[in-house]
Amino acid sequence: MKTLLIIDVQNDFMPDGSLPVAEGDRIVPVINNIQDQFDLVLATQDWHPKDHISFASNHDGKSNFDVIELHGNPQTLWPDHCVQGTEGADFHPDLNTAQFEAIFRKGTDSAIDSYSAFYDNSHLKSTGLTGYLKEKGVTELYLCGLAADICVYFSILDAFNEGFDCTFIEDASKALDDVHLDNLKEEMLAKGIKVLNSESLF
Repeated sequence: MKTLLIIDVQNDFMPDGSLPVAEGDRIVPVINNIQDQFDLVLATQDWHPKDHISFASNHDGKSNFDVIELHGNPQTLWPDHCVQGTEGADFHPDLNTAQFEAIFRKGTDSAIDSYSAFYDNSHLKSTGLTGYLKEKGVTELYLCGLAADICVYFSILDAFNEGFDCTFIEDASKALDDVHLDNLKEEMLAKGIKVLNSESLF
């Protein structure tokens, strides 16, 4: 079953959001255009409580984008974003959500960050997505969304390690750091993860 997983196309990651990804809104029509090419369409939402550990505002004396150590791993401190129930956590209003069969929310535990659609950053908790996909008989997974070099990348990595055949749809994704993404694409290709543009789906 050919499955599309759309990562975090939410208002706070748009150019006028609290944690903007440059030109993040430009991927919305691309994602809308490709959904009919898939048997199953799924999406994720960052869904943080107000006291989330990744928010710089919850650390005295710290600023946005400072890095601390958390659970033995480096943790970037972000501006408050995608707080549960806020407009910033909503999907972009132009995103076609009618075909979404399920939405997986992540980052819901205030004590740990969760970039990947599959696990938190320390792999302590699963979102249940792997089991859902395997029960559906999914083997072929296409991923896109925001931000390409963070949540999309870590979702691809976990999906690959869970045994799925993974493809990154480059023009349906935008990165916080394009240079970093170029390095990550080389890493993905070396692992056997495919990278393509949406026109290849038609």
